Amino acid sequence: MQVKETLNEGLKRGYTITVTAAELDAKVNEKLKEAQSEVEMKGFRKGKVPMALLKKQFGPKVLGEAMQEAVDGAMNEHFDATGDRPAMQPDVKMTNDDWKEGDDVEVEMTYEKLPAIPEVDLTKIKLEKMVVKADDASIDEALASLAETAQDFKARKKGSKAKDGDQVVMDFLGKVDGEAFDGGSAEDYPLVLGSNSFIPGFEEQLVGVKADEVKDVTVNFPDEYQAAHLAGKEAVFTCTIKEVKEAVAAEINDEMAAKFGAEDLAALKVQIGERLEAEYVGASRAIMKRGLLDALDGLVDFDLPPSLLDAEAGQIAHQLWHEDNPDVQGHDHPEIETTDEHKKLATRRVRLGLLLAELGQNAEVEVTDAEMTQAIMNQARQYPGQERQFFEFVQQNQQMQQQMRAPIFEDKVVDYVFAQATVTEKEVSKDDLQKAIEALDAE
Repeated sequence: MQVKETLNEGLKRGYTITVTAAELDAKVNEKLKEAQSEVEMKGFRKGKVPMALLKKQFGPKVLGEAMQEAVDGAMNEHFDATGDRPAMQPDVKMTNDDWKEGDDVEVEMTYEKLPAIPEVDLTKIKLEKMVVKADDASIDEALASLAETAQDFKARKKGSKAKDGDQVVMDFLGKVDGEAFDGGSAEDYPLVLGSNSFIPGFEEQLVGVKADEVKDVTVNFPDEYQAAHLAGKEAVFTCTIKEVKEAVAAEINDEMAAKFGAEDLAALKVQIGERLEAEYVGASRAIMKRGLLDALDGLVDFDLPPSLLDAEAGQIAHQLWHEDNPDVQGHDHPEIETTDEHKKLATRRVRLGLLLAELGQNAEVEVTDAEMTQAIMNQARQYPGQERQFFEFVQQNQQMQQQMRAPIFEDKVVDYVFAQATVTEKEVSKDDLQKAIEALDAE
């Protein structure tokens, strides 16, 4: 077997691999000999079929397998010997298209190798960590927001007309063709106008009603209504309005706290404080991570594989195009060209991606099975009722697993670098943290 270099330009490499006919024939004989003991053929005992007959019967099939194994073996030996790591799958093709049995096999292999990554003294990296405490004002603000979501209703001034968002308390009786029907009546029923909890068109007709008013509401049941005997039918509901109430924020007390699963108001405040500080820590980490990536980007510079840059720039351009054209869900759209801005962003991402991968490998950072399982479970919750199917889909899809593993690996490498770097804490206000986050989003 011969390997000859044909291209050595930057990170691009090219080689011709020649597998001689004799080597190929020896490989075929070796594979047939391995299988001989298990082969049964009419007229011969198991394992006693002559090699010549085996070669005639199975030679062509085994030849293809032997050829593939020989080429794969030559490639693996080459990468072991050179230490090259292909940036993407090598391009391998047979060059002697007129090949016939008995000829040497000639293969051309080209690839771009990953660059050598320079070492970085992580201890020289200086980072600032923003620290925000959950003060009483922030907790009170969050409490007020919770109170809005746990709204109550209080009676409006007598004679007030109902509007969207108001609650109308009423008795109603529904009839189809003049006959009342099951489930078409209720007493003291509280209906929030605009909630879309009733048949389409029902709530809109109650806008403007007042307490003590009686109003007939005429609607049509949808054609696909679950009760077949009512589907598509016109119904008239006689509504007797008892009260019109306006929405008000719930009173902040122990009763409201119980609605959110807390023992009392004091316990709810503690929970809110912990949640706020967890949010602050997450935001602070995102800001510090950006600072780290900026620092690393300024510390290293090395050649990048053009194939990776082109692929990343194309992906960035495609993603940004869809963000600008949210109505286009599929990929049936004009070809998207990459710009210098896309290529600039791709250069940063590829460089940092390769550097973080190298740092993680050197530090023996690994994503555990437990971490992967937790990540899959978290994402599965986005598909209520189909969690099991999603879990099985990921287990059977290597590409999906890699997509989920990559951000976990990156975060673990970032945490490793944080531990090596010099980190200075700086206590700031919530507003300062918010401005820093907004600045990140604007970039």
